[in-house]
Amino acid sequence: MSVEHEPVQDALLRTRVDGERHATGYDDATRERLAADAAAIVARYPQARSALLPMLHLVQSQDGYVSPRGIAFCAATLGLSTAEVSAVATFYTQFKRHPNGTYTVGVCTNTLCAIMGGDAIWEELTEHLGVGHDETTPDGAITLERVECNAACDYAPVVMVNWEFFDQQTPASASDLVDRLREGVPVAPTRGAASVCTFKQMSRVLAGFSDGRADEGVGAGEPTVRGTVLAREHGWSAPAYPDAGEPPAPLDEAAKPAATGAGPTPAGQQPGADPKVGAEQSSAQHAPSTPADTSDEAAERAQRSDDAKES
Repeated sequence: MSVEHEPVQDALLRTRVDGERHATGYDDATRERLAADAAAIVARYPQARSALLPMLHLVQSQDGYVSPRGIAFCAATLGLSTAEVSAVATFYTQFKRHPNGTYTVGVCTNTLCAIMGGDAIWEELTEHLGVGHDETTPDGAITLERVECNAACDYAPVVMVNWEFFDQQTPASASDLVDRLREGVPVAPTRGAASVCTFKQMSRVLAGFSDGRADEGVGAGEPTVRGTVLAREHGWSAPAYPDAGEPPAPLDEAAKPAATGAGPTPAGQQPGADPKVGAEQSSAQHAPSTPADTSDEAAERAQRSDDAKES
């Protein structure tokens, strides 16, 4: 497979050139196609505005990022303001506000991956590619991201390419991976799909349109299922839960203290009040016992707090 990467500068020029505004709309054919996809997305939800997240992925699959015209399209389709759409688009890191590379390479540098080599991988790739976090190589092939967690701690250190897993990486293997991606050489994830698709193609999948690859490859490898294997070997099992179809019998009001183990109502506590409030080790409603509790200043502070609660 050969993948042509659009240089970042060309991607920018396609949408906006110096002295001109962003493209404010799609051509008729593109708009008609997006409208049909949008209708299918909106039909999944009882309220149209709930479709915003997949809609943002949809326009991202068209433009390679959430463009101003994509925001306008989402707003018009869902009956929202562009400000409301922008507020959501800027909250989630999977939505890009500038042209993204063909492949997003995410390096996990959270605790476990970091100590297993994630930091070294990050340093190697930033130097090797000449870009930093959320920056794209000049050829438009790679957008590099420093990720807090790839949710694959059992395979640390992990690198993801368009959210496909590349497990137990090293600085050398990660450098080889990005080189192959830039050359258009097919790469296969450690788990999951048999190949890596482009950022635009993955955005369409995230919009809810299957590419037919969901059942490819292995989803859970040996480290993931190790706990299950050990449980079977040792005969471990989770405690049984009572039948959910039989709700517990209601307690008689007089039986409540005995049933909860609270005993007689403590002195100073109202009948029916939570027996844990004011109990030993509780800071609530405790009896004054130190000068800090009994001083005039403490009394004034407590009164101000009570007044504030009631105001």
